[in-house]
Amino acid sequence: QVHLVESGGGLVQPGGSLRLSCTASGVIDSILYMGWYRQAPGQLRELVASTTNANYTDYAEFVKGRFAISIDNHKNSVYLQMNSLTPEDTAVYYCNAHVYLNPYESYTYWGQGTQVTVSS
Repeated sequence: QVHLVESGGGLVQPGGSLRLSCTASGVIDSILYMGWYRQAPGQLRELVASTTNANYTDYAEFVKGRFAISIDNHKNSVYLQMNSLTPEDTAVYYCNAHVYLNPYESYTYWGQGTQVTVSS
């Protein structure tokens, strides 16, 4: 079993910054990629950013230039630095990881989510 635990969410004023963290624990042979998704009330869950274990990154258009994703393979952790936040960034942010339990078996796991609220 693999667990993803997120932290770093909270309330921030428009223009402010937050840094989200997510750490995977459990039976892990390797992690192929990790990413962040978000879901606002009444909206579908959407990709924010993702990174492979080789640091190939992908960003949604609406966060390019504002958010930065990074991975620490030794710690099985992924981070999301969020700058210039706007009220439209308010959502629950979910960590996601594709994990190899062994060389032949892999699954995608999700964290429980962390709330990010941007408001004055």
